[in-house]
Amino acid sequence: MATSISPLGNRVVVEPAEQEERTALGIVLPETAKEKPQRGKVLAVGPGSRSDSGERLAMDVKVGDVVLYAKYGGTEIKIDGRNILILREDDILAVVEG
Repeated sequence: MATSISPLGNRVVVEPAEQEERTALGIVLPETAKEKPQRGKVLAVGPGSRSDSGERLAMDVKVGDVVLYAKYGGTEIKIDGRNILILREDDILAVVEG
């Protein structure tokens, strides 16, 4: 990624996984019929939120993790021709192992 993004607080930058363009029967899906992806790769992680006493709380995800996130969570932006998503850590549902 030519442009560097540093998320703030408990935010995470995720690149959504590419959606399958054909069904199991080989039918090509138009953009309007595709499901919004809910899986992606973490590109950047913020420093974490602060506790009531002012201490930083460690993030549960790290760069390179593949995560599942809430379907309509986050903010989609386009950088260098790539769609990326900025999510709060709370919108991440799970880390995919393996």
